[in-house]
Amino acid sequence: MILGYAGKFLEIGLSEGAFKDVTFDDELLKDYVGGRGLAAKILCDRLIGEWEELDPLGPDNVLLFLPGPLTGFFPGGRVCVSGKSPQSNGVVGSTVGGEFGVELRCAGYDGVIVTGQAEKPVYVFIKDSDVEIRDASRIWGKDGKETNTLLNKECRRLLSERYPRYGEWKEPAKLYIGPAGENKVRTAVVVAKWTHAAGYGGYGAVMGSKNLKAVAVKGTGPLPEVADLGKVRRMINAVDKSAYENVLWRRWGTGGGGYSFAAKSSSEPIRNWQEEWHDEKSYGVDQFENRVWVKQSWSDFGCPTNCLKIAFVKSGKFKGAITDNPDYELQAYLGPNLGIFTPEEDVFMASLIDDLGLCGIQTGNVMGFAAELFQRGILSKNDLDGIELKWGDTEAFAKLAKKIALREGVGNLLAEGTYRAALKIGKMKGKDVLQYAVQSKGIGIGAHGIRSGKDFSTDIGYACSVQCGDHTSITDLPVDGALGEVWAVFNDSAICCNFSGGFGLPRNLKFDFYNAVTGLELTRENWGKGGGLKTLQIQRALLLLGGPDLKWNPKVHDDNPSRFYEPLPSGPYKGKAADRTSVRESVQEYYQEAGWDENGVPKSETLEKLELGDVDKALRKLRK
Repeated sequence: MILGYAGKFLEIGLSEGAFKDVTFDDELLKDYVGGRGLAAKILCDRLIGEWEELDPLGPDNVLLFLPGPLTGFFPGGRVCVSGKSPQSNGVVGSTVGGEFGVELRCAGYDGVIVTGQAEKPVYVFIKDSDVEIRDASRIWGKDGKETNTLLNKECRRLLSERYPRYGEWKEPAKLYIGPAGENKVRTAVVVAKWTHAAGYGGYGAVMGSKNLKAVAVKGTGPLPEVADLGKVRRMINAVDKSAYENVLWRRWGTGGGGYSFAAKSSSEPIRNWQEEWHDEKSYGVDQFENRVWVKQSWSDFGCPTNCLKIAFVKSGKFKGAITDNPDYELQAYLGPNLGIFTPEEDVFMASLIDDLGLCGIQTGNVMGFAAELFQRGILSKNDLDGIELKWGDTEAFAKLAKKIALREGVGNLLAEGTYRAALKIGKMKGKDVLQYAVQSKGIGIGAHGIRSGKDFSTDIGYACSVQCGDHTSITDLPVDGALGEVWAVFNDSAICCNFSGGFGLPRNLKFDFYNAVTGLELTRENWGKGGGLKTLQIQRALLLLGGPDLKWNPKVHDDNPSRFYEPLPSGPYKGKAADRTSVRESVQEYYQEAGWDENGVPKSETLEKLELGDVDKALRKLRK
């Protein structure tokens, strides 16, 4: 067994109400590491033969909760959530912060694999090797705060009754869904700690489809044994030192971006990306800090950055709303994207989205899309169930968010996500509205535009990404360049938080960290030509196989949203836009470097070299 691993995975069959331990070959773990990489491999091995007919919201989808070998060691705990995505019909490795992965590994497991569908709402309770599937009827329908309160109370009672010698128990770590997940909303998230979320992919809807309200875990054992404890300690100190030196990052985190990404780099979504520049001083991070922060910093397990805050609306019509201080993505998508420019209203929207179990990015994207259609007279007040969806009307957007979470009225349509909603609205209104849908292959674009060329996103960053609109996994040239997606695959597989230590870590530190934990010798070069590339090819293949309701044609869909070809209307980069000719040339160059043919399908020789014969076989008909 490789050091750094617990040595077994827990597989839970909800249909049978049974569970068992499973193991994977060392060579497979060496190639795919954990998290996102291992998720892609497991899904491929189990489901590639039926992928095109597999309903992501059906009982045959496999849902995965996978930490990696660095979870619990690399400062800042995270876990990867994956399965067939109800947004893209491909595979997304969606990571979320918190203690779940650490507790799971201390319970003796390297991951949880969930199959089937429970007859009624359930949650899974894990205490070391004691695993139980419990009735969740009492917490089904509850929002984020209520779910946390009820689960904490029940699980702590069970722990105290069953294991009294441990004394007073702290609450277990949990992954759970809100009402949106229960109603199989495609923009629903898997939530941790009430305000953290695995958002990309729509896996909250997958949990809901399985009648799985939550997984709670408490581990009392040690983390797995490592190869070089002294070196691991030095690696931890190096990450910590980098974090402590980055004072502004620790003070503000990404929450400093709500003003700066607009005013300085013209790359923030404003009114559904109709603009990307604003100079609203009311939205500066100092305004958030002075007006809504009530706790300067807190952190997840072992994180030295401490960039999290608690924000509370102290007065006015939204008094009482409480959440993390919204990070940049939620500041952008639930703020200027909806025409909202005050910290209090953004905190209220973020708090509501958290409680409903919705993704702030994906739901903000679809609400902005709906608002622009209302602005243009394509959707009427009657179409929106009486909601006058004007920019900046926070109460109107709050009503719409609730309708989406509950699939009520127009919410049932928008609960399908921006792309599917655009197709249906287009048929309903007899006009093409995809030009207003700022998404890539079913997934709303992260809050980083490409038109100014001043943000980190490249002009093909979303167009070729196997995770589509995911701003944390963009593509670049060369394929293994500084922003190449193979490095995102390693982060999401090992698993490392991008924000631990800021962005100033030495180039090879994460690989050195992995080597110290596992005793293996993995270099950036070997990863880029091996496991990272294998994962990329599997994700690309499953994305192209797609189905059953949507399939992607690379000639059409390996592209930016139409909006990114419209010149910026304001700001210092006014008139700038992505260039279609340049983008098409870069896409073809990316295909060639990635080992894909001129139609964007992985070549047989590429897959054979990587020993992915089953993937090659599944793609043969696409090549025809």
